[in-house]
This record gives sequence, C-alpha cells and structure tokens, in this order.
Amino acid sequence: MNLPNKLTLLRIILVPFFVVFLAYDNVYTWYLSLLVFVIAAITDIYDGKIARKYGIETTFGKFADPLADKILVASAFIYFVTIPALHIPAWMVILIIAREFVVTGLRLVAMSKGVVIPASLKGKLKTTFQITTIIIILLILLIKAYLRDILGVSDIPLSLTLALEYTPLILMSITTLFTVITGIWFTILHKKLLTQ
Repeated sequence: MNLPNKLTLLRIILVPFFVVFLAYDNVYTWYLSLLVFVIAAITDIYDGKIARKYGIETTFGKFADPLADKILVASAFIYFVTIPALHIPAWMVILIIAREFVVTGLRLVAMSKGVVIPASLKGKLKTTFQITTIIIILLILLIKAYLRDILGVSDIPLSLTLALEYTPLILMSITTLFTVITGIWFTILHKKLLTQ
C-alpha cells in the first residue's frame, strides 16, 4: 500500500478518536478533538498531492479518498446536532448526508461499469468549505468552553454572545446549500449512469 492510501486510511482511523474527544463537554477534550480533526484534514490535503506528484494514483485511492472525507465530515455534523448550543437543525445534516449517499452510490455504479469518477474541483471546494466550517465551529466550542471552564467568565458582551451562538447556524446554512447544489450538479453530470 502506497503512502497516499495510508494517509487516507489514517484519516478514517482518526474519526473514532475525534468523536470520542468531542463527546466530552470539556475544554481539554474539545481541544484534542480540534487537533485530531486538523490532522485528519491535513492528510486530506497531502494524500492527493503526493499521489498526483509521483504518479501513484490507484483505483482504491480515487474511491477511498472522497469516502474518507465523507466519513470524517458526516461524523462531525451528526455530533454537532446533539449540541443544543450550536442551534444546528437535524434536517441540514440529513440533506448533507443524503447528498453524500447519492454521490457515493453513483460512484459505485460507475465502478461496476469499470469507470472511476475522480474527485472534481467542485467536490473538492465543497469538502474544503465543509472542513473549514467544522474547524470554525470547533473553535467556537473551544472558546465558549475556555471562557466558562478556565476563565470562569459569565458576563460576556452581547455582540460576542451573538457571534458565538449564531455563527455555527449561519455557516451550516451556507454549507448545506453549497453541498446540495454540488450534489445536484454531480447527479446531472453523471445521469447517464442511471439510465444505462
């Protein structure tokens, strides 16, 4: 197994650690969850770059790389719904995950016909936006926990309170819209797979 594929597998292996750390409402574990997520996101940047640079792209890598992204992103979004302070409605996450199921399903159909669909620029932009959204939300959770647990601050300025409370919802709204639009575009682009 080459290095890019190992990085892809590492990203999948990091997901349970990310979720476990996120499960504890604690400034230290949320810091660890952010750290693990950033490491996983870095592997996403380099596995594809290394594969293309050295000409070691594989069928496994072309399929597993976007799948690893989906597992990582979906785990974060699903857990965010369980945190009331984030105000993220479940239907947004359902739409995002449904889109990923549809795209993955089309990729599997293509593979059954001997066609490998690599990640597109729009798909990469979508993943980058999702990962950025997750990192910002994790930072917000960390800031809130730091103010509460370390500094013991209870009287936060209204402007900061509103920013911390509603930025996750705004980011998730934009992310959901972008994710759905790219999913529709992908389906239209590869609709022949459904009719063959």
